[in-house]
Amino acid sequence: MPAADLQQFRTSVGGMAVGRQCWQGNASLRFYRSGGRTVHQGGCTAPLKLSRAVAHGGTCELSLLHTAGGLVGGDALHVNCHLAPQSRALLTSVAAQKVYGSVGRSRLQPEGTWARQRLTCRVEDGAWLSWLPQETVVFADGLLQQEQRVELEGSGAWLGAEVVRLGRTAAGETIGRGCWRSRLELWRGQRLLLGDPTALDGASLGRLHGLAGQAVVGMLSWAGGLRLDTTAVDACRQARTGLSGEMEAGLIHDDGGDLLCCRYRGDSTQAARCWFVRIWALIHRWRGEPPPVLPRVWPLQEDLLAPGAIQAWSAL
Repeated sequence: MPAADLQQFRTSVGGMAVGRQCWQGNASLRFYRSGGRTVHQGGCTAPLKLSRAVAHGGTCELSLLHTAGGLVGGDALHVNCHLAPQSRALLTSVAAQKVYGSVGRSRLQPEGTWARQRLTCRVEDGAWLSWLPQETVVFADGLLQQEQRVELEGSGAWLGAEVVRLGRTAAGETIGRGCWRSRLELWRGQRLLLGDPTALDGASLGRLHGLAGQAVVGMLSWAGGLRLDTTAVDACRQARTGLSGEMEAGLIHDDGGDLLCCRYRGDSTQAARCWFVRIWALIHRWRGEPPPVLPRVWPLQEDLLAPGAIQAWSAL
């Protein structure tokens, strides 16, 4: 549905402030151990909905559904989650997130209005949160600001991955006058492990130190309380085999365990996702665990994402 029609449609439905023509969606989730597995409590407000939870061993997989069909200027989504000790959760999204154009669409605000997404997490000792949403597509002239704050306690672990496409390149579109801004803050106790601000606009697409003509960017970060070395970084680099785009991995050393950071720049959201899945499998191997189970809502047509491929990469 075109952005203009989508905005007009929203004025006729409930669950929103009609005068502002925007959604204010919230999800509040708590995960805890019960009977040898992780269960969840909580709920959400429109336009967010929760799919049925699925258990994979001790991990609770939960998918978020954005029922509004995409974000327009002024929309705001906030996901807040708390993992109790020894719990394990995997949060993903049912579909790709679309961000419609905002700049130049209003006579009152020709500069456009930002859509916002915020994630706040508290991960207690021994718990592990995996935040693996499907890709975000920012349409021409779209404005999106993302904020993530993750607080780890004790040996709490975090795995987060984001893949963003700037413009619908298959239609010959760029991000135009739009912009995508993101900030990740990863804390362990009172120590800031990682502060990662990013801002990409139309001018960034052509810059060598921006996207160098590419339209897809991906970021993965993992803090699991383990000591890693160059062997781990080399394994992540070897996992690039057969994939298009530029991929790099590095470590940030910390007393509480090393932080793995990986970056993708290229033209394929599929390649970025495949690389991150391979790294996910490597992380499970480093922790002495079975290969991960892909979220049931992810498309599984690609051979590189098949379960057998995951087992092969985790065995390297």
